[in-house]
Amino acid sequence: MYWYIKALKNYATFQGRATRTEYWMFTLFSYIFMLVLYALVFIDSIALLVSILILLYGAAMILPSLAVTVRRLHDTGRSGWWYLINFVPVIGGIWLLILLCQRSEVTANIYDTDTQAS
Repeated sequence: MYWYIKALKNYATFQGRATRTEYWMFTLFSYIFMLVLYALVFIDSIALLVSILILLYGAAMILPSLAVTVRRLHDTGRSGWWYLINFVPVIGGIWLLILLCQRSEVTANIYDTDTQAS
């Protein structure tokens, strides 16, 4: 939960680096929250309220998820523009996933001097 909150504190920070742990914990908790909200939709008395919450949560998470993804790409030594590879049909999402799973650069790179690797 620490990593999720840390990513939210850097809500729209596209500079710097994000470790694999920070990226994947943010992604995990985001999916867990959405899964819980989707499960609540099946309760008929609150289905409309939960549907609205799903839309609000999804809209609120667009910018922080993009920012943490760009910082993760920076941590691997790539520009944030590599995120756009995701829009290439079929192979783009797989390629981005491979990039996000790679090790951090241990040495300082042009995006930050952070030497923390995970």
